[in-house]
Amino acid sequence: MNRKIQFAVITFSVLLVGMLLLGASTKKQSSPEETYRHIGVFTEVLSKIKSDYVEEPDMKNVTLGALNGLLESLDPYASYLGPDQYKQYTKISAGAKADVGLILAKRFGYIAIVGAIPGSPAEKAGLGTGDMLETINNVNTRDMPLAYAEIMLKGDAGTTIEFSVLRFTRPEPQKVTLTRTAIVLPAVSNKMLADNIGYVQVQSLAGSRLADVEAAVKSLEKQGAKRFILDLRNCATGDAEQGVALANLFEGQALLTYIEGQKQTRKNFAAVATKVASRLPLTVVTNRGTAGAAEVAAAALLEAKRAPVVGERTYGDAAVRKTIMMDDGAAVILSVAKYYSPSGKAIQDTGVTPSVPVLDQQNVPTGDEDEDAPKAEPKKAAEDEILKKAIEIAIKGVPPEAAAAAKTEGGEKGLGPLNIPKP
Repeated sequence: MNRKIQFAVITFSVLLVGMLLLGASTKKQSSPEETYRHIGVFTEVLSKIKSDYVEEPDMKNVTLGALNGLLESLDPYASYLGPDQYKQYTKISAGAKADVGLILAKRFGYIAIVGAIPGSPAEKAGLGTGDMLETINNVNTRDMPLAYAEIMLKGDAGTTIEFSVLRFTRPEPQKVTLTRTAIVLPAVSNKMLADNIGYVQVQSLAGSRLADVEAAVKSLEKQGAKRFILDLRNCATGDAEQGVALANLFEGQALLTYIEGQKQTRKNFAAVATKVASRLPLTVVTNRGTAGAAEVAAAALLEAKRAPVVGERTYGDAAVRKTIMMDDGAAVILSVAKYYSPSGKAIQDTGVTPSVPVLDQQNVPTGDEDEDAPKAEPKKAAEDEILKKAIEIAIKGVPPEAAAAAKTEGGEKGLGPLNIPKP
């Protein structure tokens, strides 16, 4: 599809989405008459594109572009898969395939990186939150279904996959080739810091990680810990309900979160006192790569006033997703309910704003990378400013000026991927 037709697809998508969202904003639930009116406008625009566009358009691509634009505007984790794509998706998803360790979403029409699993080929290559994939194996990701991009990452161990990566610090795309491998999710780590601070680092909440966190907390408390730092940076894997359970290890009384959707009645998740592992003072650490279950935990602990959050605003990904089958064998993967913070903020829409914003210098690209040069080891590791500040907050508490700054959107520095400018 040439750039003229791409422009038509994008314009059509924006027009359609605008009409639908305008209707949704004027009435909480559109009447059947209003819905039919929108469908009529859709049909008329489609007809005009077919009859009057400067050249004969590929109407299949126009329609797919409109569908993907519509879904992305509503839900950056939604996908429409045609019948053949869905068959391929189910086949590959069911198999034990190797991967490169990327967690994806949609941003500005392209496939965006939510995060790279620590220790994965993607993380070792320097890919991270905020990077965008312009192409995957020379296939343009513009209007590519998210679920289809995810299955393209999978394959046999030892095979390679090539990306063209867009970064805001570089004028030109960067070519990156990764080798697929079996992904091993990082284990929970812990240690005792100075001043009797128990430090627990959680980079995944999948599998048995919750039990590992509980064991680490109890062990450190026996060793003499007087306070804890829970580091959730780059934690973006694991079921959202594991985030509820993680918060419950430290909070035994409050409402932790709830889910709600158009057809999903509100379901509350309240803390259970018998599941608490520690009641010692707690500080939570996040960055832009914190997503999903970890965000649910951070929001719960922050709003219960159980722990201040130090670092960057989290990514924004906490929802219940469902595969909805179409009559022709196609499928729509859609968020049907969202996780909300106790105060009613949709975590997927807003992320979690820290009490004390600190930029993660270790994850800030310099912009001077040479794409033709081999990947070199960093000359000098940047000091961990977020952890340094978290230790200070754990000992001294949150200063009044930091608490005031946190009330503004994104904190005083406006940190987090939600503030990424449009390219």
